[in-house]
Parts: sequence; C-alpha cells; structure tokens
Amino acid sequence: MLLNWIPSEAELDFSAIRASGPGGQNVNKVSSAIHLRFDIAASSLPEVIKQRLLHLADQRINRDGIVVIKAQEHRSQEMNRADAVARLQAMVQSVAHLPTPRRPTKPTFGSKQRRLEGKSLRSGIKAGRSRVSAGE
Repeated sequence: MLLNWIPSEAELDFSAIRASGPGGQNVNKVSSAIHLRFDIAASSLPEVIKQRLLHLADQRINRDGIVVIKAQEHRSQEMNRADAVARLQAMVQSVAHLPTPRRPTKPTFGSKQRRLEGKSLRSGIKAGRSRVSAGE
C-alpha cells in the first residue's frame, strides 16, 4: 500500500540523549543517542494505517498513541537519527502490507484415507495392550 513513505520533519520530534553501555569517554560526554517521538494521530498517514499502527502490539507505542524509538547503535548522532527514521519506516511498512485472506478448503479424499488408516493402526496397537481374558 505505502511503498516509500517518508515522514516530514514536522511530524518527528528528535531529542539527543546520552547512550548507555560501554564506550568510555565518548558515551560519558557526548549525547549521541536519539529519542524519536512520532504522534500517530497527528501524522499524515492514511486512517487505515493509523488504526493498524495503534492496534499493533508493540512496546514502542505508548497509550497516547506515540511511537518512541531509541537509537544508540552508532557513534554519531546523524547515523542514529537515520537509524531511528528507518526503524519507524519499517514499522509503518509492516502494517501497510495487507495479509492475503484465507480461503477455507476441504481435505482431499487421500488425506481422509491416510488419517483413517493411521487411526485404525493406532487402535490396533492399543487393543494389543489390553488384558487377555481367561475365558478365551
């Protein structure tokens, strides 16, 4: 549906924070990680995509319908910013793809025969485990 959706700068809210984890002085002094906030309701996405995003079971979407993505993979702020936007685009692409509807089918004659043969074979195995009566 949406093949190349690119959000406008007005729809995205970036804030630079310090990254966590190992990295020495670069991590301790430079705010290279990026928090990307994207309000689904106020975006330029079509209503269908907005509804599907809001119903997505993703921990990055809060109750207010705001997507929060933290990018801290790279050392530079610009690369983390590009990574966050790419991850947002991937999230939108995942809900933009409509799943094909399932068409119910009937089992074939051969599959029914194989199922019944398996059941009778199993029945015979279980019947062989029963006690032998003294009268016979």
